Amino acid sequence: MIDPELRDKILAEPEVLLEDRDVMNALIGANERLMGSNIVDLRGIAMERLEGRLDRLEDTHRTVIAAAYENLAGTNQVHRAILQMMDPLSFEEFLKTLASDVAGTLRVDCVRLVLESVQDAEDPALRKLGDVLYVAEPGFVGEYISGGRNVPLRPVVLRQVLPESDALYGERAGWIRSEALMKLDFGKGRLPGMLVLGAEDPHQFKPTHGTDLLAFFAGVFERTMRRWLS
Repeated sequence: MIDPELRDKILAEPEVLLEDRDVMNALIGANERLMGSNIVDLRGIAMERLEGRLDRLEDTHRTVIAAAYENLAGTNQVHRAILQMMDPLSFEEFLKTLASDVAGTLRVDCVRLVLESVQDAEDPALRKLGDVLYVAEPGFVGEYISGGRNVPLRPVVLRQVLPESDALYGERAGWIRSEALMKLDFGKGRLPGMLVLGAEDPHQFKPTHGTDLLAFFAGVFERTMRRWLS
């Protein structure tokens, strides 16, 4: 016999049982055993299918919420990096900010700004600007982004690092494993450039990831660079 105190509690608050999935499953199972094996409970089968659909919907809901939070966090990161990028008053300070504050905000391990130029890369005036700036021969950007293949150039490319990246990353080439490449257009009559974000994590930048935020960041970066190049 059921305990009188428990019985009174159930009668006083029956909705407690209805809200507990495990208890309801136990009651339904007991009811099916009482009916015998030669009776098919269509209502029970329908309930099981509905429960399965509800579980899948809950999983989808959690995935969507997690993706929304991740996207919001990424948006905030990019916005903070843009504000930091706009603070410097000189080009030298601008490059230092890229290597420190902007890199930290975007959680990357290396930043490179590639500028194509006919000027000698060993010029003391260029070397004074630090490791962030990489001066390359005309055509380097397209060659590097395409990996030497004859394919259309996308504005943003996410991938694992290729062997020919050693020259670009210098001393850090041994531990940079993935990279984000953003092709830069500095305006009519100017050679293109490229902003490179390198990460030690080989999975930080993958071709399957979205590129909208980085495309926006690259657009702001282009406009900022035009100010320094003018």
